[in-house]
Amino acid sequence: MKVTLVSKTLKLKHAWTLARGSTTSKDYLYFKVEHQGFTGWGEAAHNARYGESPESVKTVLEEAKTILEADPEAVHRWQEWLPSLPQAQAAARAAVDIACRDWVTQASSTPFLPAAPDRELVTSFSVGIDAPERILAKVSEASAYHVLKIKLGTKQDQDIISAVRKATDKPLRVDANEGWRDREEALQMIDWLAARGVELIEQPMPTGQLENISWLRERSPLPLVADEDICGIEDINRLAGVYDGINVKLMKAGGATPAAAMLEKARTQGLKTMLGCMIESSIGITAASFLAPKADWIDLDGNLLISNDPFIGTTCQEGKLVLPTRRLGLGVEERPDALP
Repeated sequence: MKVTLVSKTLKLKHAWTLARGSTTSKDYLYFKVEHQGFTGWGEAAHNARYGESPESVKTVLEEAKTILEADPEAVHRWQEWLPSLPQAQAAARAAVDIACRDWVTQASSTPFLPAAPDRELVTSFSVGIDAPERILAKVSEASAYHVLKIKLGTKQDQDIISAVRKATDKPLRVDANEGWRDREEALQMIDWLAARGVELIEQPMPTGQLENISWLRERSPLPLVADEDICGIEDINRLAGVYDGINVKLMKAGGATPAAAMLEKARTQGLKTMLGCMIESSIGITAASFLAPKADWIDLDGNLLISNDPFIGTTCQEGKLVLPTRRLGLGVEERPDALP
């Protein structure tokens, strides 16, 4: 078995600005498993917000590489040894989980995950924080998408929404990314947003403020969805009854396998679910797309925000996800000359 770590810089179409910072590119590591004529790919879209870095990701991927190269049969048992890798490095574990599942399902002539779409998979399209005039341009570029997700969490929030509403009357979802610090002001903002066609609010306040979130939820006219407050399945019990829903991301969950378990458990706890993503290539987005039918809301647009996607997988046509049909497994192909 040959296992290779591949680095790639993903370039953003626009500067990606959230309440906590801005970037124009992402440097990620990919996990490539080659054996018996099959190739499995995984992506580690790390996030510094969760204590991850290229260096920390590389350390974990090197450990997984050692396991697989020492015993090629370990690829079939990846779900048994994957939890032994550092739990704090979820993006690295996600890369290993996706790559091993991709390889195993190709080798066994089965789909990446058994779930097949039984409804249209409409994804929201994210618009990062920007000056109102740039917001207008971004909304115009997103004309093919039926639902927009607007990043807020600044002193210009009302100006941003007003600019969006000048350009479109489409349904909006708002992600504050922990940007609202005072619960009274957060409630005033939510009331204002509800009157302007917003459907839900993601992570209105900083993580760990569950008492304030509970207070806010009792008064909010809109559903509140946890994002930064939710990482793994162990977080669900404490959030049930506090939030209305959770945002499940493969890069925070540790891969497709634990993400699927999170979606199931959330439903048993009365929580609605959003299937979200980081800025990712078509590796991560395609893996998540197989779970999209299980979610109440879909926000899988990370590959649509970059200009140099190294892979071809799930596509988006008229705002709806279309899963790959080219082969078994994950179904993703490399773009010619995109990766070494």
